[in-house]
Amino acid sequence: QVHLIESGGGLVQAGGSLRLSCTVTGSTFRDTMGWFRQAPGKERQFVASINWSGSQTAYEASVEGRFTISMDNAKNMVLLQMNSLKPEDTAVYYCAGTGRTSRAVVDIAWYDYWGQGTQVTVSS
Repeated sequence: QVHLIESGGGLVQAGGSLRLSCTVTGSTFRDTMGWFRQAPGKERQFVASINWSGSQTAYEASVEGRFTISMDNAKNMVLLQMNSLKPEDTAVYYCAGTGRTSRAVVDIAWYDYWGQGTQVTVSS
C-alpha cells in the first residue's frame, strides 16, 4: 500500500518561498506524481505534475514560472519549490500519485492515492 507524507508548509509573506516535500513509501516509485491544492470553499485544483523519469512536467497556468516540481528518486521524494508566492496561493497542498500512466497528467481523475495535505498560508 502506498503512503504519501507531505511536509514543508507554513506561513510566509507575499514574495517569499517555500519548498514542499512528499515522501513516498510502499511503492516502486515509478509512478507519475502531482501536487494539487484546495482553498476554503473551492474545489481541489491541479498545480503541477511530473512523470517518474522527470522527463515530463505540467503546470497550472497561474503557477508556471514560479513553481517547480521535481523528483528525488534516491530519496523517494517529490518536491515542489514555490517562489514569488502570492496570497492567492494560500491553500492546503496535497501530493498525489498514479501508476496508470507514464506521462505527466493534469486531470485529477488519473490520481489514485493521496497524502493528508499540508497548509500553505501567504500573507499580504
